[in-house]
Amino acid sequence: MKKLLVVALLAPLAACATITRGTTQAFTVETEPNGATVSTSNGLNCPSTPCTFARVPRESEFTVTISKPGYRTTTHTVTHETAGGGGAAMAGNVLVGGLIGAAIDGNNGATQNLVPNPLHVVMEAEAAAAAAPVEAAAAAPAPAPEIQPAPAN
Repeated sequence: MKKLLVVALLAPLAACATITRGTTQAFTVETEPNGATVSTSNGLNCPSTPCTFARVPRESEFTVTISKPGYRTTTHTVTHETAGGGGAAMAGNVLVGGLIGAAIDGNNGATQNLVPNPLHVVMEAEAAAAAAPVEAAAAAPAPAPEIQPAPAN
């Protein structure tokens, strides 16, 4: 009888995203070329890419700033979305009758995935970034000469 009671109590948790997926995930930053410095608005730092932050909350939203001497510094936004596996685990909770598990999964981010992940950035050399406006100006047509009225006699 006790075994049946334990099984009945644990059954709703079988598909629980909190158990099957967890509330954190690894987040990876890759750059071309490697060796860039990474800092995030949620306090994570990495001295050289590629790097992986092992335990980032799945429901996080933050910015990532990537810099490397000789290259343009860039900032990227990371957000979250419902994952296929997270949605399936949530549906399992509802089907098995685990409304408590569904409420927990819905509030702790276990059904979410960070996007983009991995964050892959191709860095732009500063010389190339500075040359672009000069090249654009050179390609622009010259202004039309100003027409002067003929002198009156």
